[in-house]
Amino acid sequence: MKLRNMSICQSWWLCRPLTKSLFSPQTQRFWCHSLPLSTKVKILKHKVEPLGISLDNSCLPGNYHNLFCPKCKGGQLMERSLSFHIITDGEFAIWRCFRPICGWAGQVSADDKELDNKPDEESLGLEPLGPKLVAYFKERLISEKTLSRNSVRQLSDEKNVIAFTYKQNGLIVGCKYRTMEKRFWQGKVIDKVLYGLDDISHATEIIIVEGEIDKLSLEEAGYQNCVSVPDGAPGKVSSKDPPPIEKDTAYQYLWNSKDYLDKVVRIILATDNDPPGQALAEELARRLGRERCWQVRWPKKDELSFFKDANECQVLHTYNHSIVANGPRFSNTWELML
Repeated sequence: MKLRNMSICQSWWLCRPLTKSLFSPQTQRFWCHSLPLSTKVKILKHKVEPLGISLDNSCLPGNYHNLFCPKCKGGQLMERSLSFHIITDGEFAIWRCFRPICGWAGQVSADDKELDNKPDEESLGLEPLGPKLVAYFKERLISEKTLSRNSVRQLSDEKNVIAFTYKQNGLIVGCKYRTMEKRFWQGKVIDKVLYGLDDISHATEIIIVEGEIDKLSLEEAGYQNCVSVPDGAPGKVSSKDPPPIEKDTAYQYLWNSKDYLDKVVRIILATDNDPPGQALAEELARRLGRERCWQVRWPKKDELSFFKDANECQVLHTYNHSIVANGPRFSNTWELML
């Protein structure tokens, strides 16, 4: 069968019931409506990679994709003979090689119960915070209740190391470590996402800060609809336009959180009050849409300086003051009452 006729055949066989005539043995379909679409797509990609099917970010649900078949390699002509399709709601993916000599076909579901090696607190060697780290956070006016709700832990074999667990749909997808001396490193990452992502799953207005402790500080002030970027701030604003999504590696955490961010009407950028923090606010606004972004301007600390971030403001500032959000790059204003 020639490739130019493939789209006609795709419409025919991909719409047929998934019976033994196409797939043997017949596989059970698992339904996972509660998962965001982006999560289901990642699960599907994770499952087909060991089979030799390589998917990039252009393989979107609802479309047909002509790929190289890992079984027959496309024959002597190296044809893209594998028709691959993720259904529109991301519940499962199906494929078939259209070379008659091959005909390899299959399907996988987006049921995350089938995934192996998912990190959890035990496999990461985490335990509840001990008295020393609880006291460290108490000095920063962050309570044990807030720490517990956000699953802030410590390493069991190195008890002075704080572990910020990154979760999506209640499951750990990454972990970031910090010492009290401000040394940071990343642990095993399944998907790089915003810290506190589940806290904005139903939010239409959110706050984005530059660090995990700032997110916890705003929760203490009553703002639970807050997330933090995982990687800090860039040195300066890029002189180039943002790259395509698949190449925007420095901000991939935004695109991995896209299902959550697309529902948001107003985004308050409460980044640090320094040049890198201002650069981060600009880069975020360029990607999230300047028309829905508002920028915090932290209040004065004294006659010569301003507060740097949410935690410093919480520790040193009284709670009945306000933080006005505006700035030269953003026409919107917003007031954060602490």
